[in-house]
Amino acid sequence: MFGHAWSAIFALIEIIGSIPMAGNLHVRDDDLIAKLKIRAARHGRSAEAEHREILRQVLASEVGPDFDGLAAELRKLTASCKQTPSEVLLREGRDER
Repeated sequence: MFGHAWSAIFALIEIIGSIPMAGNLHVRDDDLIAKLKIRAARHGRSAEAEHREILRQVLASEVGPDFDGLAAELRKLTASCKQTPSEVLLREGRDER
């Protein structure tokens, strides 16, 4: 269970770190593209600009996880794991020198 939690956390960090600054998105749905072009024309924009605006609006309203929520989830996932206080780990590290 603990290993799976860390795997998920590291996978998320890797995904976020590998997001390029710009990229291409492809829409492979002819009906959706037709609707997008009609909507873009109503708003006086290109289909690409309309696509960006739709994504901007949707993603702006999306709430991401907050730190406290992520920390609580991590505590739940690791509740059954043996925990070693940091001062013990520090002391052991000093003793090994």
